[in-house]
Amino acid sequence: MEGKKVVFIEDSNDKENADGARGHLEAVGISRYKAGIYEKCVKRVLDVILSGLGLIVLSPAFLVIVISIKVDDPGPVLFTQKRVGKNKKYFKLHKFRSMKMATPHDVPTHMLDNPDQYITKVGTFMRRTSIDEIPQVFDIFVGNMSIIGPRPALWNQDVLIAERDKYNANDVKPGLTGWAQINGRDELEIPDKARLDGDYVKKISFLFDVKCFIGTIISVIKHDGIVEGGTGEIHKKEQK
Repeated sequence: MEGKKVVFIEDSNDKENADGARGHLEAVGISRYKAGIYEKCVKRVLDVILSGLGLIVLSPAFLVIVISIKVDDPGPVLFTQKRVGKNKKYFKLHKFRSMKMATPHDVPTHMLDNPDQYITKVGTFMRRTSIDEIPQVFDIFVGNMSIIGPRPALWNQDVLIAERDKYNANDVKPGLTGWAQINGRDELEIPDKARLDGDYVKKISFLFDVKCFIGTIISVIKHDGIVEGGTGEIHKKEQK
C-alpha cells in the first residue's frame, strides 16, 4: 500500500485488527500530495540538529532510566514495534519498555483487558511523563520520524490509516508529538484524531511546529489527555 490512497473495507471474515474492527485496506488510487520547501528541507535540518543535540544532552538520563527498568522488571530495555511511516512505509519505532515481558506484542493498549496490570512500576511514571517515548529521538535522527507530526500508527491499525488518508496525514513523516497529541491524545476517537492530523498537514510551517512543541510541554506538565487504554478503556468504564 506504500504511496497509494486506501479505504477500509469491512469484512467479517477478516481477523480483528488493532482498531477492533474486522476488515482490510484496499488501494483506490495514488497519493498526489506535494510537500512544500519547509517540509522537504528546513524541517529535516531542524530534526537532525535538535535530535542530535537531544541524544547528547539526554545520554545521562538514558543511563538512569536503563538501570531503573532493569531493576524493576528484568528483560530488554527497549521495546520495538512495526509502525507506519511516511507514505505508509513501515519502520521500527523504539520506546523504553514500560510494560511487563508477558504483555501481548503489537496489541494497542486500548485493546488489552485491564491494561494497568501489564504496566511496570517504573513504566507508570514513564508513561505519565512520556519519558518512554524518548528513544524516538534516535528514530528522528535517522529520518524515520520528525519531531512534530501525526503519531505513527501500528501497522495493523487499518481504520486509523484509512481515516488519515482522507486528509493526506499518511503522506508526511510521523512525529514524536503533534497537533492531535495536544488536543485530546488518548481521549480522541479515530475520526477526530485523523481530522486533527489532517489539520496539521494543512498548516505545516515553522511557526505551527513551534506551537505544537510548546503545547506538548504544557500537556506533559499537566498530564492532559493521558488515559491508559485510550478510548477503549473509556468505553468499558461507560458500559460498566
